[in-house]
Amino acid sequence: MLKLNNPQAEIYIPTTSPEPAELAKTTHLGIGAHQDDLEILAIHGILAAYDDPAAHFTGVTVTDGRGAPRSGPSKGMSDDALWQARIQEQKQAAEIGHYYAQFLLNYPSRVVKSPDRRAVIDDLKHVLLATQPNVVYTHNLADKHDTHVAVSLAVVQACRELAPDERPQHIFGCEVWRGLDWLPAKDKIALDVSRHPALQEALLNVFQSQVQGGKDYVQASLGRRRANATYLESHAADDAALVVYAMDLMPIIQRLDLSPGDYVAQI
Repeated sequence: MLKLNNPQAEIYIPTTSPEPAELAKTTHLGIGAHQDDLEILAIHGILAAYDDPAAHFTGVTVTDGRGAPRSGPSKGMSDDALWQARIQEQKQAAEIGHYYAQFLLNYPSRVVKSPDRRAVIDDLKHVLLATQPNVVYTHNLADKHDTHVAVSLAVVQACRELAPDERPQHIFGCEVWRGLDWLPAKDKIALDVSRHPALQEALLNVFQSQVQGGKDYVQASLGRRRANATYLESHAADDAALVVYAMDLMPIIQRLDLSPGDYVAQI
């Protein structure tokens, strides 16, 4: 069994999935900061595995999600109660989306954002080595949310510390807090996520602690995907109904002399 640094970490295996010993069959790996981030940023990988029996999506949620805003039904919830609610929501999403496995690393956000986050980076390395994905989805380096950027930086560092033949073939930094419409055409990766719109809505609707807590990520995420598809090309009919934009993170994995900050500044 894979051993992780945080004693509160959990590996959840949905009821339809194989045994954990087969984690290396993972083809698409999503690494998000909070519960519900995967269903926003990694939907391309979720759909790829949902349709293809030979493909398998595994999710990683890095933080415990305790500090989320609260209103409506969740207004009076304690941090611990919210944490448990969000964990159950993430597990439910893993069931609905037929995830291969779901990691819940359960680190406090302050630990992930700290310069002293060696345990987080090491856990991500362990996950990457155990799952051996071809494609990784995580947050983009220009995200508006500090914890999202911290997770992206930890993913970059973990991948840099792997041997070249142990690294994924593709690493996409995707949209959550801040869209990527501003990326120059040569740097913009458009991921077609037109399939299964009802499934996409169902996955986002799972997170009622957020949706009823004052953040309607369902309409916001689906609306952005539709807008991306429509405004992608001005002189051509739409090829896709829903699109997620991504930033290619492979250049800073392959070039250790290029800092993440300099890479974003170049763009």
